[in-house]
Amino acid sequence: MGNPKINKFFTNPSILETALTHRSWVNEHPNQRGNNERLEFLGDAVLEFIISKELYNRFPDKEEGYLTALRANLVNTSNLASVAEKLGIGNLLFLSKGEEETGGRTNQSILADTIEAIIGGIYLDGGIEKSEEFIKEFILSSLDDKLAQPLKDAKSLLQELVQARGYPAPKYEVVSETGPDHDKTFSIQVIINGKAQAIGTGKNKSEAAQDAAKKALSKLSQ
Repeated sequence: MGNPKINKFFTNPSILETALTHRSWVNEHPNQRGNNERLEFLGDAVLEFIISKELYNRFPDKEEGYLTALRANLVNTSNLASVAEKLGIGNLLFLSKGEEETGGRTNQSILADTIEAIIGGIYLDGGIEKSEEFIKEFILSSLDDKLAQPLKDAKSLLQELVQARGYPAPKYEVVSETGPDHDKTFSIQVIINGKAQAIGTGKNKSEAAQDAAKKALSKLSQ
């Protein structure tokens, strides 16, 4: 696992090894070590907290909606996968032969999940300050680039996420319309890979669809 950019954040190499271990490898090598999914769960929370704190402090005049959209642009699958690619994570992964043969080392979802697992590992190994160092160096370093671009809305981010996982684009269906014509409330559900994932509400269809996408993003990121 020769990557000094990552190794410097760990004192315990076995934690890093687990962070790089996909569940497919564990299936082929039982009773050797666990996969990285628990670390991914922890890292996701650490990442969101540190990004949220940084944006809250850096943009004291911005509303919650702006901060949420900016955070989503930093922590979405596409951005985390690009961080993983720059760090050469694909070459370090422990994958099954089957996963490797089907492109696992360049799979955006696997790469993004591994970045979260690495952050979880850094937190376990070195605490919140080390985690913050990693996030500032490799993720928040792209903040200025994100600020120079239009912020993506929830529907765009959801489409990126599901396509990175190999699913077709989400579908949006009106569930109900209530209230008088001048004050309607729309409910729209978003369907991903044939399954209804979330229902959003709004004063028009666009607003309801964005709300549904936001809820689906939160659900799929857990």
